[in-house]
Amino acid sequence: MTAAARPIDGPSAPTGLLDALDAYERALADDDLAALDDAFVRSADTLRGDDRGLLVGHDAISTFRGARGGVAPRHLSRTEVRVLAEDLALVVSVAAFRDGGSGLQTQLWRRQADTWRIEAAHVTGRTRPLDTTVWRVVGDPLLPPTGRGRLDGATVAVKDLYAVAGHRVGAGNPTYLQESVPVPASAAAVAALLDAGASVRGIARTDEFAYALTGRNEHHGTPPNGADPSRVPGGSSSGSASAVRSGVADVGLGTDTAGSLRIPASYQGLWGLRTTHGVVDRAGLLPLAPSFDTVGWLTRDADTMVRALDASVPHGSHPVSEAGAPVVLAEFLAAADPATQDAVHAVVGDLPVVTLDDLGLPALEDLRELLRLVQGAEATAAHGKWIAAHPGALGAVVGQRFAAAAANPPDLVAEALRRFPGVREAIRAALVDRVLVTPTAPGPAPSLGAGAEELERVRTATTTMTALASVGGVPSLSVPGLTVDGAPVGLCLTGGTGTDRALVTTADRWLRDGVGTSLPAGAA
Repeated sequence: MTAAARPIDGPSAPTGLLDALDAYERALADDDLAALDDAFVRSADTLRGDDRGLLVGHDAISTFRGARGGVAPRHLSRTEVRVLAEDLALVVSVAAFRDGGSGLQTQLWRRQADTWRIEAAHVTGRTRPLDTTVWRVVGDPLLPPTGRGRLDGATVAVKDLYAVAGHRVGAGNPTYLQESVPVPASAAAVAALLDAGASVRGIARTDEFAYALTGRNEHHGTPPNGADPSRVPGGSSSGSASAVRSGVADVGLGTDTAGSLRIPASYQGLWGLRTTHGVVDRAGLLPLAPSFDTVGWLTRDADTMVRALDASVPHGSHPVSEAGAPVVLAEFLAAADPATQDAVHAVVGDLPVVTLDDLGLPALEDLRELLRLVQGAEATAAHGKWIAAHPGALGAVVGQRFAAAAANPPDLVAEALRRFPGVREAIRAALVDRVLVTPTAPGPAPSLGAGAEELERVRTATTTMTALASVGGVPSLSVPGLTVDGAPVGLCLTGGTGTDRALVTTADRWLRDGVGTSLPAGAA
């Protein structure tokens, strides 16, 4: 149905407005990005909002649209026009979709040199039973609680690497899912949350085999970044993070090998805890690199994080330590983007600064390379045979990463494996009675429209900052403490083994008492 044939209610539309609306609808149907760009006012103040968030500025809207793809076939079944001024009109339309359902779009159109363009828009989409970029399967609940405790009433988004009773493990890959069979029992980390009164809302998407940090999945799409919909959500615990940020789950059960909890927490303004390596049972978890794989959670607040931790690490089951004296690690700060450095300086105030040399530790680049080589060897051991038997099953980016890991020179891998235990012990020794206060990531999440080269650059810079906790097997907590260019960046607290709970309560006290106040040494 064309614009001219649509029913129009209310006052007559100004000359040219309905033609512009019709051209916009044709551009949507054709996914004509150039025409869609031209349909919006080219201004830093142009707005577009929907259930995933608010985009501000023509460039942000254009980037989002380029990554989104086209819309389902539809027509406008009703349009209301209200003239607000000579060159300004409000247009509200009902969009009826060919395959069922309807949505609502509200647009503020402005005439510029006889051309009507959209200055602000809000889209209410048709009801979606399931956002398949976030979830593989959901229920109400998918699994009920098996007990009562500190998590009574809480809902959990489980990363698609964990066994969930009665369901398959998909690992973010359709071929792997197709060959999987339902498991009889839930993973230990899932069972612990259920025993404490939580229910499983659903199984959430992950980057393939957890071997990425952006949150993009070439098979299932990219979950939304609830803090800034123009940016990637972060991964690999991407679906869990998006579910928590959007409020449809209270706890995101994820994993962290090289930052897969800390990075989505940083990018979406959440609490994300990588636990002390081995402190939470990994039984029933599909591995990537067992020397680094850890269980952890994403939450919107400290209290929920503490309750998830307490449910999963019963009192007395593992040694517990208090948080040490807070210090800023100079090399981490230097590795961050300039705007992030400024934000950190504004928060940490006069906290003492130390260097890796002061701590007797290798350079960040050395730690990153050690992580890359050992992780690559273990990932190849875990999944190399399956990948070889299923050529073409992996997406391009993760496929290339596995191929590079398998091609690492054996002598370099052997030397990294030889050095790894000693470096881990050195990190743990250096963090006794210390808490490193650093940015979680170099900066905000990359744009949805970022190309492969830019994303790989960001990955390298990011793993330079995440490697220390991964190699050390120590707890590391990202909290929503910084804002850079209007987007969240996590503030990271990394402590000695067993300080998991103390890191959370210390960070909570700090943020509650006001940014810039001194972190209490020894807080527990």
